[in-house]
Amino acid sequence: MNTTIKRIDPRRPFVITAAGLKRITLGAEHVAGASTDHALHAGAHGHAAVKTLRTTQASQRTLLVVAHSDRGGLDDHARQALAAAALIADAATQVALLVLGELKDDAAALGADKVIELPSFDRRTFAPEREVQAVAACVAQLAPAHIFIPDNPTGDGDLGRRYAALAGASIATHVVQIDAKQVSTYAQAKKAYATRALPDVILLAAGAVDTRLPFIGAGERLELTASAQTNDASNGAYRDLGIEEIDAAQVALEEADFIVSAGNGVTDVAAFEKLASTFGAAIGASRVAVDNGMFTRDKQIGATGKTVEASVYIAFGISGAVQHLQGIKDCRHVIAVNLDGSAPIVKRANLTIIGDTQATIASLIDEIDRARSGRGAGAAPVVKQIVEGVAA
Repeated sequence: MNTTIKRIDPRRPFVITAAGLKRITLGAEHVAGASTDHALHAGAHGHAAVKTLRTTQASQRTLLVVAHSDRGGLDDHARQALAAAALIADAATQVALLVLGELKDDAAALGADKVIELPSFDRRTFAPEREVQAVAACVAQLAPAHIFIPDNPTGDGDLGRRYAALAGASIATHVVQIDAKQVSTYAQAKKAYATRALPDVILLAAGAVDTRLPFIGAGERLELTASAQTNDASNGAYRDLGIEEIDAAQVALEEADFIVSAGNGVTDVAAFEKLASTFGAAIGASRVAVDNGMFTRDKQIGATGKTVEASVYIAFGISGAVQHLQGIKDCRHVIAVNLDGSAPIVKRANLTIIGDTQATIASLIDEIDRARSGRGAGAAPVVKQIVEGVAA
């Protein structure tokens, strides 16, 4: 099968957690320097642990985390970079978060003590010069000891490299293990393992940090004193030509941001495909639907198919076998449409519609068409109940 299945590397390094550096091998947890009385164990008897401030001391040192926001929130990779800084910070060190874009998340719960939000930036707009200037202005204001940035292909990794080149700062990329003294990364096509002292700029690989924290940050808002929020990019060396819209059917499922997926409960494939076209969404399917010949094998989502990371994933008539749930574990918002309110997919879903799949599909198509026609005529769209049932 032409797909990439995420596998666990048995030689992987330790993951930094609130209990120390940890690695799970053959079902046994190995913890380096762990504290058995850590606050994480406070909820071991079924009681939620009360999280306290990480530190109440006056700050003498700063660790800066820089990340783009996506629809007002930080993705898991950005949260890992923030958690890394919070976990290695001592009591006299504050963790500052610079967000390029709007932030609606609770920064304190994510471990940030200070937050600088620059809502004029947009992840979908290519403005590297402005972003580097914003980081430089923040560094000039806070004088951080180290800068943490998620090493991703969606802007943050490029930004970190550009800033390090501009500032002449030391940098470590694709960092897979980190503690308070050093960072580690693979070298020579993973044939070697390199370790060095903490550099000025740390580009953290995904999966190196456990984001579950036993404490909270202060979450205080700061303003950037320097004028780095200007939207004027006319004097820059780059010109953003915008985003080119393409047919959702041409997008690989692994890269799709909006997916509608069909299971055995979908009987009218033509209507389902019409809904996907109306939504502008990519099409996925469960293994049962693929085995029944309703969809081609490249549409299969699950442990034996594709692993997806869509912002919106709508499952029509999918019960939610463990293999399928594994394939959608990284999706941001999951909506399930199913007649069975006790189906496993319901526990994973952020929103569930208990009702007939075909009736829901037909109603959604009608509502979208009505909304678009109403918008074209200058009238507000009429809202009606999609199907009879209970939304859980």
